[in-house]
Amino acid sequence: MRLLFFVGTRPEAIKLSPLINVFSTIGDFKVKICVTAQHREILDGVLSFFGIQPDYDLDIMEYNQNLFDITAHVLQKLQKVLDDFSPDVVLVQGDTTTAFVSALAAFYKQTKVAHVEAGLRSYNKYAPYPEEMNRVLISRIADYHFATTERAKQNLLKEGIEKDIWVVGNTGIDALFHGLKIIQTRNDDKIVQFFDFIDHTKKIVLVTGHRRESFGKPLGNICHAIRELSSYFPDVEIVYPVHLNPNVREPVMRILHGIKNVYLLDPLEFPYFIWIMEKSYILLTDSGGIQEEAPSLGKPVLVMREVTERIEGIEAGTAKLVGTEKEKIVSEVSHLLSNRHDYEIMAKTSNPYGDGKSSHRIINIFQEYIITRS
Repeated sequence: MRLLFFVGTRPEAIKLSPLINVFSTIGDFKVKICVTAQHREILDGVLSFFGIQPDYDLDIMEYNQNLFDITAHVLQKLQKVLDDFSPDVVLVQGDTTTAFVSALAAFYKQTKVAHVEAGLRSYNKYAPYPEEMNRVLISRIADYHFATTERAKQNLLKEGIEKDIWVVGNTGIDALFHGLKIIQTRNDDKIVQFFDFIDHTKKIVLVTGHRRESFGKPLGNICHAIRELSSYFPDVEIVYPVHLNPNVREPVMRILHGIKNVYLLDPLEFPYFIWIMEKSYILLTDSGGIQEEAPSLGKPVLVMREVTERIEGIEAGTAKLVGTEKEKIVSEVSHLLSNRHDYEIMAKTSNPYGDGKSSHRIINIFQEYIITRS
């Protein structure tokens, strides 16, 4: 069976790498990888870390590109890739513009589509934007749906998608565990030396914030909250790898540059990020992937969004929705930094998103079910 993986952003590369690596070792499958390079700078490092070499590189990245640019450039270039390889199944992950457009291109070629991380829903088409509508549209196109949780499966059933849905967990947990094992095996002193500016005897708050719906006032609120927290807790180290998008970098640098215990970094390569995540005390984020990964490391997650499609973490108590208002963010971070009992409750709650075996479940489904029907 001929499988074609499409990868555009770092999260896709992280979550598809375990699948790509295992599929590539099994004789039943001929595997090729196409990268769109929707995120050029922070994509290549992940692929290199996991030992993945793309077969096709569309190289569409442009400075300050918008959704129109990405959609048009990817769609225009995908026909040649699909014609060249003629895959039996196209695999896409998540809800990026790359994932949606790749699924659409496969549909135009009447090629089967497998959707990894299917069924996430916030039921607000503008939050997260454009991801919510991307994943809804992918679900209408996809033939095989690999849902992370039972709730995600139920979301698909409610929408009339009634067959070829499997609950497998999240491959991002597989990548996290495998990545940490690689770091430990290499005994990578480079990573330790890179973070030598941090006092590891202090609590570390790791921040990520980059979603499109946060551009403008919400991101400004987030930055002012971090500024206030840095003043209230001078003995806490705040580490913020800043996304390259100028809509993110401008307010972050303007509001937070020069504060003694706030470290503004360029985006971190995957091994550096998971290393510092493991050392952190709290994750303050608007990332979907971090909501899933951090609980596996016993790290409480405060989610700077108004809604989240990852409700299971909220219900389990591994994560808490804090929105983008300054006062709420300051209050919730302050509480976790000061209240050990409530911190321990969040830190010790089991992760509802996976056990590190999702990739093998998906491969077994391909071998036992999908191949036999193709």
